Amino acid sequence: MRTLARGPLLTLLLLAAAGLAGCGKGGSEQITGGGPTRQLAPVAAQGAVSVATRNTTRLGGADAASDAAAVARAVYPGLTAATRPLVVVLVNERDWLPALAASVLSSAPIGAPILYSEGDTLSAVTRQTLEAMHPLGAPALGGAQVIRIGTSAAVPDNYLTRTVPVGLPTVSAAGIEQLAQTLDAAAPHQVIVLPADAPPALAMPAAGLAAESGAPILLVTRSRVPAQTGTVLDALHRPSIYVIDGAAIGNHTLGELRHFGSVKTITADSSPATGETAVQSAIEIARYTNGSFGWGVKEPGHGLVFANSSRPLDGPASALLSATGDYGPLLLLSRPAQVPPTLASYLSDIQPAYSTPQFPPVRGAYNHGWLIGDEAAISAVTQAEIDSVLEIRPQDRNTEEPSVSQVE
Repeated sequence: MRTLARGPLLTLLLLAAAGLAGCGKGGSEQITGGGPTRQLAPVAAQGAVSVATRNTTRLGGADAASDAAAVARAVYPGLTAATRPLVVVLVNERDWLPALAASVLSSAPIGAPILYSEGDTLSAVTRQTLEAMHPLGAPALGGAQVIRIGTSAAVPDNYLTRTVPVGLPTVSAAGIEQLAQTLDAAAPHQVIVLPADAPPALAMPAAGLAAESGAPILLVTRSRVPAQTGTVLDALHRPSIYVIDGAAIGNHTLGELRHFGSVKTITADSSPATGETAVQSAIEIARYTNGSFGWGVKEPGHGLVFANSSRPLDGPASALLSATGDYGPLLLLSRPAQVPPTLASYLSDIQPAYSTPQFPPVRGAYNHGWLIGDEAAISAVTQAEIDSVLEIRPQDRNTEEPSVSQVE
């Protein structure tokens, strides 16, 4: 894969970052959004970066709170009523599985961004982002503007809250699904099932899939389907059940799941959980499709989200990018400074192409990548490499010309 020189690229990135930082200075901005004039925090959240190349946009910073804040502000700048969320989900960053299950709340029609608290404390970047988005309030929750999951962190004055206590992960996941039904007023027809002890890197892509599909994430163990999970499945009247990491669940639990609905396994790798295993599993999830369910990303013309497998909270943090804009599945890198060969091969398979003069590039399909986190998560050189393989290119004369359906 072609690699750009580090020096010139870093110069461009620093210039872009400096420009964004300049846009964020000057204190709060007075705007009107179809209602009373009010003060909003700067658009560029402190501690976050946003660097763009031709085909990629980097959002986030050095930690999960900054990453979540940057994603939330990209989707909800909060400058008009239409760019303010109904409700914001605030999750304790110490509760990984409830955070993962909360990803379904980012799906349509809820579209809730996920922010992180530090236990019962809000970081500056989380508070600033929450104030800037100024959620409208969800009528189905009595006008609640913030859903707190596993935290009692104080939110800005006069914000209405709904608190979801956190207990056993299986109980928390079931409770979040019940809350999602209250907000959506419609029961889902599909669910995503994971083992409760799944390695976080393998579970990360489930966040984007839940946000895109509206399918809740439920948890099981190798030995059984827990009572709380079974209650939810039974109430959904034989939903389609999609299993991630089926080998870790085991045949006994898979058999129990079949009593509640049809079961299909998306990934079933029995090899030890490593960074490369997580990379491959994310690709399988991105490719998977069954009827109307699943990404089915096997051709050009898609959004893609990239995160480092060592930062699991970036899965829920970026889930909103899977449910809005260009709707991208989450793909993983195992090292900041390397595009794994399996990922490079997949991106090459779906790289856009055009054939002139019949199909010029302006009639082509395009890919766009969202990169989550700072250079400790994904290096600048890696961003450049990803950018190159997402760029639309001339069609190889030795391959078939693109069909009209591919480029129109």
